[in-house]
Amino acid sequence: MNKQEKTSLAFQRENYWIMIGGIVVLLLGLWIMTLDKEPFGFGFLGLTLGPVIVFVGFVIQIFAIFYKKK
Repeated sequence: MNKQEKTSLAFQRENYWIMIGGIVVLLLGLWIMTLDKEPFGFGFLGLTLGPVIVFVGFVIQIFAIFYKKK
């Protein structure tokens, strides 16, 4: 095994930055859900906007896993 094989990582630098961005979006969506003032979070923020943003965060994470620089 040569030196390059030992030091190669599973992802490139861009993948990790996209993953960090996805984590930030996930945390933003969870934070938005906590802002809902309706009982049990049954308002617009808790039932619609927050979950959509969390879903987008998961899509970003999946994209980061499959992203390959050309």
